[in-house]
Amino acid sequence: MKFVLTQCWVLLVLVASIAQAQTKPAAKATATAKVVRRPLVTAQEVQELKDALAAQGQRIEQQQRQIQSLTDEMHKRDAELQQAKQEVQKLEATTTAAVSQSTQDQQTVSTLQTEVNDLKQNQTNAALSLQETQKNIQSSLENPLALHYKGITITPGGFLAAETVWRSHALGADINTPFNSIPFDGATASHLSEFYGSGRQSRVSMLAEGKLNAAKLTGYVEADFLSAGITSNNNQSNSYSLRQRQAWAQAALNSGWSFTGGQMWSLVTETKSGVDNRSEALPMTIDAQYNVGFSWARQYGFRLAKNFNNRVWWAASLENSQTTLGGHLAPGQNNFIIGAQGASGGLYNATSNYSFNASPDLVTKLVFQPGWGHYEVLGLFSDFRDRVFPCGGAISATNGVLPPPVPCGTGNIPNASGAFTKNKIGGGVGINIRGTVAHQLDVGIHALAGDGIGRYGSAGLADVVVRPDGVLVPVRNYQALGTVEYHSKRLDVYLNVGAEYEARAAYTFGGKGAGYGSSLFNNSGCYNEAPPSSTVINVDTPVSSTSTNPVGSGTVPNPGSAGTPLSAGFNPAGPSNCTGDTRSIWEGTIGFWYRFYNGPKGRLQWGPQYSYIDRNTWSGTGGNPATGNLLANPNATENMFLTSFRYYLP
Repeated sequence: MKFVLTQCWVLLVLVASIAQAQTKPAAKATATAKVVRRPLVTAQEVQELKDALAAQGQRIEQQQRQIQSLTDEMHKRDAELQQAKQEVQKLEATTTAAVSQSTQDQQTVSTLQTEVNDLKQNQTNAALSLQETQKNIQSSLENPLALHYKGITITPGGFLAAETVWRSHALGADINTPFNSIPFDGATASHLSEFYGSGRQSRVSMLAEGKLNAAKLTGYVEADFLSAGITSNNNQSNSYSLRQRQAWAQAALNSGWSFTGGQMWSLVTETKSGVDNRSEALPMTIDAQYNVGFSWARQYGFRLAKNFNNRVWWAASLENSQTTLGGHLAPGQNNFIIGAQGASGGLYNATSNYSFNASPDLVTKLVFQPGWGHYEVLGLFSDFRDRVFPCGGAISATNGVLPPPVPCGTGNIPNASGAFTKNKIGGGVGINIRGTVAHQLDVGIHALAGDGIGRYGSAGLADVVVRPDGVLVPVRNYQALGTVEYHSKRLDVYLNVGAEYEARAAYTFGGKGAGYGSSLFNNSGCYNEAPPSSTVINVDTPVSSTSTNPVGSGTVPNPGSAGTPLSAGFNPAGPSNCTGDTRSIWEGTIGFWYRFYNGPKGRLQWGPQYSYIDRNTWSGTGGNPATGNLLANPNATENMFLTSFRYYLP
């Protein structure tokens, strides 16, 4: 375009020059005719310039046409571009809709795929569940955990045991240790150790359960062989009788109330879960008498209990009572009756004493499980009773000792004049605390204190003594036990320390001691060994199974029978002049259980136990010059080592 403008400018200059030359005056031309000048621009040059301008015009037209063509092409391209944009917009809209639809379709497909996968998984789970059900059914048929009979579930249980016991001082006892009979140095048995092997603690049990809409019905029975029949011995067959441990029935309502009746663990016994039966917190010992300081009984009871949201439990129980008499009577005293030996016709043991009980024992307990630990507070009530004969026993018309409150008359003395019945109330309170203080480490504390509660302790101390006037006196008693237990998958380790204490209940009659723990009692012979007894002796009838102090005797000439003298060599002498009323007794125990197998086929385990027992007495007269102890409070100790190999039913 710049080139065209330049050419046009040149053309205009040339045209102007030519026009100026043609319009000059003629005179001027005449005057100068003689001078001939060449024209500034020739015609040829003008023609060439015209031709150039024409060619340039053609080129300009051609360029204009090209420009127009380009402009048209641009308009066309713009139209096409606009159309393309519109198409793109339509395509974008379509794509967006398609993408949206695709997303929905993908979601639908994903949902369908998920449902398909779920169906496949459900089918797989159903197949696996069916296989597992078939397997469980087959397993339950081949290896049932319980038996189903007429709508109830019956579960057998128990264990088979092979156990041994060694004691440093002989007691003539199986794995059940009579703690209050540990001999003093004056007893021949104290100079001999003993070893016994036994399978008698093997146990069988059966649990029956039936479920109703509003309640669960339960029955439980349990037995072992720690009972001796009249012909039982260790000579050859080692045959011993089956004994009842527990036999009770229960109705547990959905409302939290439960009613339980039968022979069971006393409510005094600590439990691990609420007040539930079969959750008793028993020491882990092999010794069937458990541990000194442990409070318990297995006896008849009827228990009412209430569960408050598995946090608080309350229970009350009426339980069979029994009076155990200890201490020593005044000289010639025979002025009271507590009970009698069992009547064979009444199916009681004719060689055991049974008190005529006024009423059952009453036990009530409150249990808390707030989240950590298990806490119990309990109370015990007992009613002791005897028949008192003011004109009986040591009373005479001449000695003037213990004047009776009523005239005895001038006839035969003693007599039953003025006899009366006297009741004495006893009881106690106790606590139990148990909890996990560290990983797999449990600690328990138990304590029971009161009057007339001795029979509830493992040491078997007495409930009452009798005053010289024939009236019963409940004896103050304390029981305590601490336990530490470590539990792992295969190993359980336990440590127990327990003690029991019996207070003094001493009286004086005719210048001599009576009752329990009198300082006038003669203990001078507790350290002096005596020769063996004769083959025919007076058989003492103790007032309780744990008493070593008789209140009556009789001659029985049938060697070998229960309660009769044995042949020579089997009559170790006890110390003479050795009253030895127990003041306190304590025991320390350590042991463990190792499980070789614990699974669906049962449990196989082995464990040892070591115990050290120390028995201390109230001081009396005499002493042990060899040790310089002139207070005459003899002491007896015992070392025990037990082992147990058990197979528990699954």
